[in-house]
Amino acid sequence: MSTSTDPATHTLVCALDRIEVEGGVVALVDGAAVAIFRTHDGNVYAMSNYDPCSRASVLARGIVGTRGEIPYVASPMHKQAFDLRTGQCLDDAAVRVPTYDVRVADGMVLVGGPRET
Repeated sequence: MSTSTDPATHTLVCALDRIEVEGGVVALVDGAAVAIFRTHDGNVYAMSNYDPCSRASVLARGIVGTRGEIPYVASPMHKQAFDLRTGQCLDDAAVRVPTYDVRVADGMVLVGGPRET
């Protein structure tokens, strides 16, 4: 999660309780489709909703889980797994999905801009 405290740099997405545990939602943030996920341990992550392997905007509908200590989402199309923290594909080192700053304030999820890779 981002530690930024400036709400002007973040887009209000929804209340945290609107995101199911181990589920995802999608929101437009500055014109980009961003998938926001809530994991079983209460962490919230944001990444592009675009799956580069299937070339479809579907990641918010993927399966959330863990591989060892790595939280990931598996694409609903071809099942490639993407690290929720970094966007790195766990099945193909050449593939990465952009991630976004995200934070929760007063029970509301806010998404900022893309993170540097």
